[in-house]
Order: sequence, then C-alpha cells, then structure tokens
Amino acid sequence: MLNTLILGIFTFVQLNCENLFDCVHDSLKQDTEYTAESPRHWNTRKYWQKLRNISKEILSCSLENEDGITVIPDLVALCEIENDTVMHYLSQRSLLRNARYRYVMTESPDLRGIDVALLYSPMTFKLLNSYSLRISPPKGMRPTRDILYASGRVVSGDTLHIFVVHAPSRFSGKHATVPYRMTVMQRLMQSVDSIRSLHYNPKIIISGDFNDETRDESVQHLIANGMTDVSYEAKGSNGAKGTYKYMGQWSSIDHILISEGMKPLFRRCIINDQSFLLEDDTKFNGKKPFRTYQGYKYLGGFSDHLPLVASFDIEY
Repeated sequence: MLNTLILGIFTFVQLNCENLFDCVHDSLKQDTEYTAESPRHWNTRKYWQKLRNISKEILSCSLENEDGITVIPDLVALCEIENDTVMHYLSQRSLLRNARYRYVMTESPDLRGIDVALLYSPMTFKLLNSYSLRISPPKGMRPTRDILYASGRVVSGDTLHIFVVHAPSRFSGKHATVPYRMTVMQRLMQSVDSIRSLHYNPKIIISGDFNDETRDESVQHLIANGMTDVSYEAKGSNGAKGTYKYMGQWSSIDHILISEGMKPLFRRCIINDQSFLLEDDTKFNGKKPFRTYQGYKYLGGFSDHLPLVASFDIEY
C-alpha cells in the first residue's frame, strides 16, 4: 500500500519586542533606563505587564491547520531581549508557560545589553546546535548584537538552519551607518556559505530587525547571495503596510528570508496586525503599533514593531 503524504503547517514568527528589560540594574551594562529610578519609572508592575503583552502577542500569531485546529508558532525569533532571566520568565512564567517553549539566545557585547533569542517548540523542532556569531566592528562602530545561529530537526526529518539578526540602528544617520549593517550581513553570509559548503541545498531561514528595508543595500546583499525575502510586501489585515511606523510612514525593517531549499515549502508571510496590537494614529491618521512607550510616556502597549508570521508546509 502506498504511504499517504500528510502535510502540516509549520509557523515561524519574527518580533522585535521593544526593550523587553527586567527591573534589575546590571553593572556591566548601560541599562539604567529601565530601572525604577529612571525617567521611565520602570518597575515590577510594568515588567509583568510587558511579559503578559509579549506572550499574548506571540500566541496571537497562532494559525489554523487543515483540520481546523489552532496551532501555536513553532519558532519565534525575538529581538530586543535583555537577558536569560527575561527569557526564562517569558517562557516559563507568562501566558506561554503551557506552550512548553524552550529557548536559546545570545550574550552580546551590546552596550545596553540587548540580545536576540529563539523560542522553539521541542515537539516540532529538535534542537541540534546553537551558538553566537560575534561581529568585529569596523572603526567608528560601537559593539553590536551577536547573530544567533540555531539548527534543529523537524518532524519530516529535515534540518533547518536559523539565523536571528538585529542589525545596527541608524542612530547617526542612514547613510553614515550603512557600513555597520553591511559588516553584519557580510559576517552572516560567511556562515551561510559555510553551511552551503557542508550541505546540499540546505534549508535556511534568516530573520530579524535589519533596520533597513528590502531595497536597501544590506538586505540586497543577502538577496544577491541566493536568499529570498518572503516578507517583502507582506501586509496586515487591519491596515498595516509594514512592521514599523515612523512619522506617519509605514516601513518594513523586519524581514524573513529563506534559501532555495525552503522555497518549495513556503506558503505565505503576513503581518499580524490584529486590532489589539494597534492604536489610532491621531497625528498622522490611520493606525500605528500600540507600543510600550511613546518617548518617556508609558502607554502600556505591546511593541513598536508588529510581528511577521511565515507559514510553511511540512511532511508528517
């Protein structure tokens, strides 16, 4: 009798959490902005509210499979995570506790202590390896976030190679900081090329906050080297035309890119802009992400970025 092929859904989420910090000062980091004594008056109540909000946001990225069953995301790439303590509380003490997520993360030299992380469901992603890729900054570039690499086996038996990136911001201007983001992308592609040299047509996913749009040089560098930006032109269902809104303009600086080996499995990529993740943009009209802070004013929202949700076919 012929084996019956069963296709399931595999979900990957990219989310910048907008400064998911605890309340404790780390003497080795410049994190006093998120303490009770700071102008933000960051405290335990606000911290726990932030954990609840981010966990609710992640769960809202769940999709319905062919059987009508809602399934939680299999992999969640997170940017702007402070430390291991935050990830422990997010995965074990928040609304995510029953999801039984595990995680890996970086320990970067970023001055503020910002890191990236990957939540994964051990039921659908068996972690094989993970490590950080350190960036050697060129002259004028301050220490930045490491790139996180993780590999794991999914239920089909395939191995996925995951990279999570948080590229340098445009703090001193877009054009002045292009070399900094290009340094990160070049380091990233060195690792991608190493994987390609060891594996035939590997299945690779790169995601993160690139602080650049698809047309910009850093993302184009990845595309020119065989990656496809599946988040290009992703839209929401409630008016979001990008993952981030600044001065009334939507932009997509968060991306999910895949290798040739992943393309046959790709279904679609959307922006999760459910109504509770948005608020009225009273200055520029329309909607905007419902964020935690507007300047130093506490709003109690979720994040200044919206999540990307990519879905893939997977064989059982």
